[in-house]
Formats: sequence, C-alpha cells, structure tokens
Amino acid sequence: MQRTYIKDTPQKIGERVEISGWVISRRDHGKIIFCDIKDVSGVCQVIFYLKNESLKDAQKLRDWFVVKIEGIVNKRPENMINDKMPTGEIEISADKLEILNQSQTPPFDLLGEGIEINENLRLKYRYLDLRRNRLQQNIKKRAEIQLFIRNYLSKRGFIEIETPILSKSTPEGARDFLVPSRLHKGKFYALPQAPQQYKQLLMVSGFEKYFQFAKCFRDEDLRGDRQFEFLQLDMEMSFVTREDVMDLNEKLLIEIVTKLYPHKKIQEIPFPKITYKEAIQKYNIDKPDIRKDKTDPHLLAFCWIIDFPFFEKNEDGKWTFTHNPFSKPTEEHMENLLKKQNIDKILTTQYDIVLNGLEIGGGSIRNHQPEALKAVFEIIGLSDEKIKENFGHMLEAFSFGAPPHGGIAWGFDRLLCVLNHELNIREVIPFPTDGNGKTSIMDSPSVIEKEQLEELGIYVKHNKEKNK
Repeated sequence: MQRTYIKDTPQKIGERVEISGWVISRRDHGKIIFCDIKDVSGVCQVIFYLKNESLKDAQKLRDWFVVKIEGIVNKRPENMINDKMPTGEIEISADKLEILNQSQTPPFDLLGEGIEINENLRLKYRYLDLRRNRLQQNIKKRAEIQLFIRNYLSKRGFIEIETPILSKSTPEGARDFLVPSRLHKGKFYALPQAPQQYKQLLMVSGFEKYFQFAKCFRDEDLRGDRQFEFLQLDMEMSFVTREDVMDLNEKLLIEIVTKLYPHKKIQEIPFPKITYKEAIQKYNIDKPDIRKDKTDPHLLAFCWIIDFPFFEKNEDGKWTFTHNPFSKPTEEHMENLLKKQNIDKILTTQYDIVLNGLEIGGGSIRNHQPEALKAVFEIIGLSDEKIKENFGHMLEAFSFGAPPHGGIAWGFDRLLCVLNHELNIREVIPFPTDGNGKTSIMDSPSVIEKEQLEELGIYVKHNKEKNK
C-alpha cells in the first residue's frame, strides 16, 4: 500500500490506509489497546483489538517506538469525538502492525513546550528536542519564509549567488574564525563575517541585483540573540539610493507578515524613520522598542534608524568605523571624508531596521570610488601597506568602473525569533551551539590528534594553570 499522512486520514473514512510514525501514548484496556500515533503531519488514534492474533505485538509498544500500521479509518461515535485534534473525528482500527524500531525512554518529555527543561540537556539531545511541536513549527516556518523571500526577490530580478566560505581575514569589526592551510603552511583562511566584499564585487561584475542566504561566522561574545554561526539574508543592488533599498525591504517585510503571520499586527505603516541622534536622545539606544503596548505578543513595531555617525573613537582613542568601512557618507559629508576633516561630524548612509527593540538588519550605500574608500582606511589609521594587503583587491576592482551600489543584510535568525515569539534564537535554529559556544551533540570544539596538527604545521601551547 501507499503511505497516507495522518493529516489526510479524516478524508478517508471507510477506506483502508497505511500510516507510519511514532507511538506517543499507549493505553492498555485489556483486550483493547489505544495508541496515539504521530507523524510529521499530525496525530491520530489507533485501536488494536487483541483478539486479532496478528496484532499481539501491540502489547510490546511503548512511547516513541517507530511503527507501520494498516487498518480502516472509522468515524468515532459522537460522544468520543476529540475536538482538540484535527483528526479527532476519526480513529483507525488496525489489522496489521509492524514495529520498525524500538526506543529507549527519552531523557526528557518530548511533547511539552520544553522551556522548563535544562537547555544544555535539550541541546545534547537536540535530535529528540526537535520532535516537539513548537520546534517543528519553528523550523517549518523558517523554511516557509526562506521560500517566500526567494520567490519574492526572484520575481523582481534578483539572482541568488553563493559566495565563498573560505576567505581572507580582514579587519571588519569582530574576531575571525581561522582555518589553517595544509598546502600553505603558516597561512590561514578566515570564515566570512559576512559576504560584504564579495557582494560588492558582484556589483562590479554587473549582476545589479544579488541575494543569498549566507552563513556568517563571528567569534564574539554570545548571548540570546547572537551565535558564532548565524544565517544572514544578504542583498545588494546597483544604481540605487538609500530610499530604494529601504522601500524594497520594507515592502518585503510587510508581505512576510501579512501573508505568513496574518494574526500579527504591524503598528505603523510606513515604518517610522528615526535619526540616530533622535533615537539616542529619546530612547537612549539606537535600536528602540517603540511598541505602544509591550504586553501584546502579536504587535510588531518596525522602525528605521538613519543618519548614523560614520566614525567613533575606540578604547585607544583612535578612530574606528561604527558600521563597516565600506559605507558611503551622506552627500554633504563626502568632502569632509576625502579631506579627512571634521571626522566626528561625518554622517553615513547607513540604515538599520529595528523590530520590537532588536536590530534585525542593517545596510548602507557603499563607497564605490576607490579614493573615497581609501580615505576611510586612512582615517582609521591603516598604513598604505596594510590597506594594500587587506583591501587592495577592492580598490583595484573599483578602479574598473564600479557602479554606485548599496544593500542590506538581515539577521534572519533574529527576525524569525521575534515573529515566532521566542526569547532566544536557539529556539529557531535547528542545531545551535549552547551558551558557551559548544556544539553539544558532537562536543565540539574538541582536541585534534597530534598527527593532524603536524600535517598543518601547527603547534599548540597548553596553559597548564588554565587546564588544572
């Protein structure tokens, strides 16, 4: 027989079906055993009448056994209908049972919300934790939004292009994750903090509208809305203004909410635009939560933050960029940038999109002229040698007729976290690291064999005091 998904069984009353899934509860009534069976689509009740000798294995069933069952779909008596289940009006009278696999008792309950369970334990057994309905819905919604975005952008002329994972270490604001080279001993690749440089090079290539769901890696302090490894919706466009980029992204966000989260309400359309100065003065933060009713879980308050200062002083009293070095200043400040004067007054074309107090995206119009980009590097104190070493390829690329361009990157995990009303991005990522940056299932990072280190030309110096 062909397998029937449980969600489709109410349409097959009187028919013989085959279902497969997990036992999630078992009730033994002597000569009759009731089991709730779960597959990816739903849950239904199955009855085993033990007078049928072929069903004797039903007495062996326990929670989370994997089974294949054949039987007739019957309508339940009126007084036995369970209106809390989509399949509550039917039950399957089994006449054939095959136990496909047995299961140990799970280390924790898999049917509840799971929030009350120790997170490290949940992540150690993440493959079990993911069986719970809440996480199943989070991951399904993640895929649904990605597909929606792909279709939306593709229809508007965007091309999805993958950029490299093995890249170059350059100063872009956070620590890099380094990958040693076996063929070039003593040299290292870096995992990309973002596809920033590659997407700008694609504009030089003439693609004009690019996007991808990009894996990004940043070795920075962990918290509820930050992981070492995260997913970014990345896009870049040629011949656009700041308003063009913001308008496209605002419309896309509105479409996602109205089509995929119709029960949620956007507080204000169009999204308010707040300058960085106004945000600091009024909210004392550059990612304000402007909800009028913070007790409403379905209220979404988007806003744009614009007119950021381009530079700020670091702990050493030297200038550094506030966003990224590739941003273009606003037109009235281009002369200050090129002359490297009034640095504290220079504003950038950066724009951040904020949702309920979380920055879910940020971008800018870029410096597409090499002399303007070089001026940024000089302001932050890079020597000509360092500029050439780290960014010479960008300056050279821009010398071959780079078009004006700009873009944005969404923190996709953060967006999904807010839309699904979760408090931690680990609840919307299939296999996240724990709060200490460890991949709990595989216990990584881990010690590497001496032979492998020697092949890479690496010597590890152990801190004996730290290891005590």
